[in-house]
Amino acid sequence: MKIRALIVDDEPLARERLASLLSGDADVEVVGQCANGVEALSAIQEKTPDLVFLDVQMPELDGFGVLAALEGEKRPAVIFVTAHDRFALKAFEVHAIDYLLKPFDRERFQKALQRAKEQLQTRQAGEVDSRLAALLASLKAESKTPDRIPVKGSGRVILVKTSDIDWIEAADNYVNLHTGKEAHLHRETMAAMEEKLPAGKFMRISRSAIVNVDRIKELQPMFHGDYTVILQNGTRLTLSRGYREALHQLLGKVS
Repeated sequence: MKIRALIVDDEPLARERLASLLSGDADVEVVGQCANGVEALSAIQEKTPDLVFLDVQMPELDGFGVLAALEGEKRPAVIFVTAHDRFALKAFEVHAIDYLLKPFDRERFQKALQRAKEQLQTRQAGEVDSRLAALLASLKAESKTPDRIPVKGSGRVILVKTSDIDWIEAADNYVNLHTGKEAHLHRETMAAMEEKLPAGKFMRISRSAIVNVDRIKELQPMFHGDYTVILQNGTRLTLSRGYREALHQLLGKVS
């Protein structure tokens, strides 16, 4: 059975070179090419490739963002392609993840491809996925908070700007990202969302709600130490007393 490979790179010449190198390998079938991370997410879900050549630096959604968005799903084996990310190279080496540093020659390409074949042939999918998870965890500690969140659904991926989010609502193992009159259902827990959002810009006000602090218009006291939080668009939410102290640190003590 042939290895199904997907090529992801925002540079047309880079995609063509990878496709050319793969064309001479009878064990590999190129099932698609993508020019950005958003296209890659859709293609990975639709075509379920065994192996992805994934560019690290891409606009909108980079290679690490693509993998992070696949959390909880079966990830394909990955060979990262990068031009100049010293930290990433070190991380790849620590976690035994293969990479191609541009510009690379045929010999280095063949070495990376052979390593991927061996991993796939021995069915080390679980091990590969654990390495990718460890890599993402180490990168997360060094990276900035994302300014866009990729939301998958209905065969497409929507990039939601964090600055556009008014508030976030818990929905079991999902969250609803409320932006104006729209709501985007995203597979993520509230605790995970708290970690991803910019510190000081968003605040957890209850077990089921996180608000964009800049969207808060008014606070109205209720019984038993709770407050009604009124947003600029008129949305009314409840601030539970267990979450008041954190809000005081941002807005000043509420009397």
